[in-house]
Amino acid sequence: MIKKLFTRNQPQAHAPEGERLYAVGDIHGCISELNALLKLIEKDANSDLETRIIFLGDYVDRGPDSNAVIQRLIEFGEENENAVFLKGNHEAAMLDFLYDPEDMIQWLDWGGEETLKSYGIGSVLGRTREDISDEVAEKIPEDHIAFLENLDLTYFAGDYLFVHAGVRPGVALKDQQEEDLLWIRKPFQNASADERPEQTVVHGHQPIKAPRDAGWRINVDTGACWSGMLSAVVLEGDERRFITT
Repeated sequence: MIKKLFTRNQPQAHAPEGERLYAVGDIHGCISELNALLKLIEKDANSDLETRIIFLGDYVDRGPDSNAVIQRLIEFGEENENAVFLKGNHEAAMLDFLYDPEDMIQWLDWGGEETLKSYGIGSVLGRTREDISDEVAEKIPEDHIAFLENLDLTYFAGDYLFVHAGVRPGVALKDQQEEDLLWIRKPFQNASADERPEQTVVHGHQPIKAPRDAGWRINVDTGACWSGMLSAVVLEGDERRFITT
């Protein structure tokens, strides 16, 4: 069932004037949910405002068709110059595996096996690094790997900071480490008021039953690969609301 959720206004944070921002949570190989959400966003968009869609990472793993998701995002970026694509920890893990399969074999347990299957790659257990690398080079398109390699870690718009996982509390944004931006959970989510960044943080990474506006941070990861719900937060002026498949 398609539903739209709304939250209270947050006058302390503003999107850029004349823009409506959409930030999309973790997709995890769920191409049907991605297509459904993009249709909802297209229907929701205001032709009088510039539309910018920010994808928060974790496009691959767990779900059935990471291959199709990456292809759809590449095509979407070609058609929409305002689209922003951020890196998630699962993209980082996939790249690490592609660079060195033997050293990053644990990626298979994080949903990597489903990703390889979506590219027509069977079991890699017990195979040599060279054998795996040869099949990867044959079956994973070069533009898919280039897409993964060129993802951004953060994006700023108005009073908002967009990032996959969060930030290390008390650390200046210029000094943040990639590992924290992609992986952090409790230290960020439990940060005291004096340790939080000036910007309102929009993130995914932590699956929850429904998108959550906590005031200083907004979580839009609704566990699409388990729930069938893919969510986006809509930011315009000082208003916030959610769209969920």
